[in-house]
Amino acid sequence: MAAVADLTPDAPGPRTRGHILVIDDEPDIRESLEALLSSESYHVDLASNAAEGQKRLEHSSYDLVLLDLMMPDKSGMEVLEEIRARDADTPIFMITAYGSVEVAVEALKHGANDYFSKPWDNEKLLIEIDRMISKRRLERENVELKRALKQRYSFPNIVGKSERMLKVLDLVAQVAGSRATILITGETGTGKELIANAIHAHSARAEHSFVPVHSGSVPPDLLESALFGHVKGAFTGAVAARKGYFEIANHGTIFFDEIGTISLETQTKLLRVIQEREFMPLGSTETVRVDVRIVAATNADLKRLVEEGKFREDLYYRLNVINLALPPLRERKEDIPALVEHFFTKYCRENEKFLDENGRSRLNFEPDAMQILMDHHWPGNVRELENVVERAVVLASQPTVPVDVLPEHLLEAKGLRIRRDESGGLAPDASLFEIVAEFERKKIIEQLEASDWSQTAAAEALHIPLSTLNQKIKRLNIEIRKKS
Repeated sequence: MAAVADLTPDAPGPRTRGHILVIDDEPDIRESLEALLSSESYHVDLASNAAEGQKRLEHSSYDLVLLDLMMPDKSGMEVLEEIRARDADTPIFMITAYGSVEVAVEALKHGANDYFSKPWDNEKLLIEIDRMISKRRLERENVELKRALKQRYSFPNIVGKSERMLKVLDLVAQVAGSRATILITGETGTGKELIANAIHAHSARAEHSFVPVHSGSVPPDLLESALFGHVKGAFTGAVAARKGYFEIANHGTIFFDEIGTISLETQTKLLRVIQEREFMPLGSTETVRVDVRIVAATNADLKRLVEEGKFREDLYYRLNVINLALPPLRERKEDIPALVEHFFTKYCRENEKFLDENGRSRLNFEPDAMQILMDHHWPGNVRELENVVERAVVLASQPTVPVDVLPEHLLEAKGLRIRRDESGGLAPDASLFEIVAEFERKKIIEQLEASDWSQTAAAEALHIPLSTLNQKIKRLNIEIRKKS
């Protein structure tokens, strides 16, 4: 049976045992596999070459892939590598007429789960397919169950259901109970301190102090005293002894935010605390022993700083025992709606407005405003989004928040606020959005003038709803004149 041209697969019925993709250039092979698998209640999609197979994989998910080794447009080994580069989990069985141990080993090295030579034993093939699909389903169910339990009982302040964030939370759950030093990396605003707090809260140290140290905001000459404390008279102005952050955090967790900003001299002393678990306060001759877990965070490339001589290599390896890399918001945009809802409730409670009887926010962004949030690049990450939502809560006058409430830089990026030069024309570096918006603005003004500034008549002439015209008038900053 020839492969169909339509790449949209039929959804597997409720009684199917799994969804399988067959990629093979031989029509007889495709037909025989489809007949065999369909007779065993599998839902089967067919692809006659590598390109078609890859398109199907982009449009649908499969429980298993049967992949031919030799195809006219691309070898099965190349396709295997490309699939594994983006999907490490879907089981793949290689099928070929050229059976050899060397080829089988090579396929398994590149990520294949099994290997069958033509002609294969139908019974053995069906047994292995059933075993592999059942195994993968059980693994997925276990992962989903663990994640569901974590979401229900853990990390209440961390919002995110995207695959990237769930993997981070999986790792947080694994490492929280250990004594290991952890390095959290990620761009500014991704929530590094929130993750550090979660690690502490789910550790055996949760009953003791979590002490954040914002390294970049403490002057270098004061940081050492802040960390290790000092005795009376240790320096000018030291009128009394003072405990440092390490002593305050004893039996708890100390969190270094932007660890890459501390001086080499302080790095040396920090390394000694990690190694020896003791330090001397400034001006003292007595050591203080502490039991402190260290969690550090940075938005800088510490390896590059090591190469430049700005960060100690031995300290880097001491800190980077376990690395937690937080994804930027632009790489997990599916979390934006949930984050918006979370921040709406947070700031509605703070401002005591737009709350329902359960204390949750009644606010929501109108669809166009939400689309702007989904399209934005978010260089400031979650922190930037939180600021946008807080602004919306403060300025909102109705439950549905309009586009106009969004900050100017978001509207300008979408061409909804048009930047102009001194003469009133478009800015020399006007974006395509601004050029299109300016054209739209002129056409709306022309129609309003022709309709004697009747918005109803103008909307009819432009063949758009009156509500849409009113939204455009607001967004494009069109001043409505009185009818003559």
